[in-house]
Amino acid sequence: MTESKTQKKSAIDKFLSTIEKVGNALPEPTTLFAILAVAVIIISGITSLFHIEVIHPGTGETVRPVNLFSVKGIHMILENMVVNFTSFAPLGTVLVALLGIGVAEGSGLIGAVLRLLVLSAPKKLLTFVIVFSGILSNTASEVGYVLLVPLSAIIFLSVGRHPIAGMAAAFAAVSAGYSANLLLGTIDPLLAGLSEEAAHILDPTYKVNPAANYYFMFVSTFFLAGLGTWVTEKIVIPRLGKYSGEEKASELEKLKPEEKKGLIYALITSLIFVGILVLGTVPANGFLRDLETGDLLRSPFMSGIVAIIFLGGAITGIAYGIGAGTYKSDKDAVRGMAKSMETLGVYIVLTFFAAQFVAFFNWTNLGLIFAIEGASFLESLALGSIPLTFAFILISAIINLVMGSASAKWAIMAPVFIPMFMLLGFSPEYTQVAYRVGDSVTNIIAPMMSYFALIVAFFQRYDKNAGIGTIIATMLPYSIVFLIAWSILLVIWISFGFPVGPGAELHYSITP
Repeated sequence: MTESKTQKKSAIDKFLSTIEKVGNALPEPTTLFAILAVAVIIISGITSLFHIEVIHPGTGETVRPVNLFSVKGIHMILENMVVNFTSFAPLGTVLVALLGIGVAEGSGLIGAVLRLLVLSAPKKLLTFVIVFSGILSNTASEVGYVLLVPLSAIIFLSVGRHPIAGMAAAFAAVSAGYSANLLLGTIDPLLAGLSEEAAHILDPTYKVNPAANYYFMFVSTFFLAGLGTWVTEKIVIPRLGKYSGEEKASELEKLKPEEKKGLIYALITSLIFVGILVLGTVPANGFLRDLETGDLLRSPFMSGIVAIIFLGGAITGIAYGIGAGTYKSDKDAVRGMAKSMETLGVYIVLTFFAAQFVAFFNWTNLGLIFAIEGASFLESLALGSIPLTFAFILISAIINLVMGSASAKWAIMAPVFIPMFMLLGFSPEYTQVAYRVGDSVTNIIAPMMSYFALIVAFFQRYDKNAGIGTIIATMLPYSIVFLIAWSILLVIWISFGFPVGPGAELHYSITP
């Protein structure tokens, strides 16, 4: 029996070593985009030598590759390099949204809310509350990894359960349920911006709003919370057995009076803020609706959702900071915003090169040509929407094993798959939601995921022999169950024809 277990671990370690080698062989995402940008220039020069052309299905025009490896192309690159960067859709949305999140996080509001949720949960609902809290925490994902994952181990140990089971439940929720939430987070406008840029390859007027996947992700929050609870209780806890390590249970620190006061201030402020939003959106003549048509889907409310995230995070964070005493002056709030910006240095550098790659790719017409040819090929296979959805989710999940950044992957995949699926009759919002399912579920078994090393360290506190194989063996059931069940939920969703978000229908029709 022992020998069998050893063989299984050896097989897992070999598999993981292969993945790790493949992942390590890839350049940094920033370098990868720089290489891809140069590759696009060279490929455009090569393809322009051949008589490659396709017919645009919408306009009927002939589309040929544009050569950037030429004097004219070099002029185009030099003249537009700054504009490519500053006009790149995801850049401003992420920066603005994170300013608000930074105020809330810096004041201690997000951490206090997570502790309150977990501390007030009945023991029978403890696992569900941890998983549910983890999914909600991915609005500001760093908080989930740094605070909730180790906190969940302490909570489980304090009630006599295996601490690694609590940690696994939280890690699965924060990372494998990354795209689900009841609130819009920074990932929503980020992916929407990339999807919109990709949709412009086929339709220059197409708009993708940040709430494009909200309906599906709202439902997914409760769905994944239930699945995560079931996997923890029925698979992970029985497998781990009783904890016999050296760590002793310690009493979880309760909320201090000043923290409770801060939460009351934040709650009152939130209710006032939500009330203002309701007044602006619910009445037919609400001030946040379109002034001419009264429409809500195409309104300042929807197009300004990033500003609303910023304002909501900022004012509730400031209110909490005043009540809890963590913010003594305006300088503290500014420091909170500055701290959130500090974490974006690498992202901004990556965005510069990603913006060049996306722009070059669009200019060359290579994405459009590939999309038209690829769509024709997929159409000839006659897979149907359900097999096609499963295939795309699986592709996204596999790529995620060797490339961790959700935005980096989508910046590469969106210009290819969004136009391709549009030509097959599927909306960019639908393609984006399928990508988000695949991208999320394998986060917890991907050694290239940025927080994976931190999770290894957390595991080793309770099991000194824990390594990558230990984490994979523990987390793999979550990945498998989430992948299968979440994909089925999406298939059921599209079978009923439900929109995936406000103004985000499943299908797209090409209009000549």
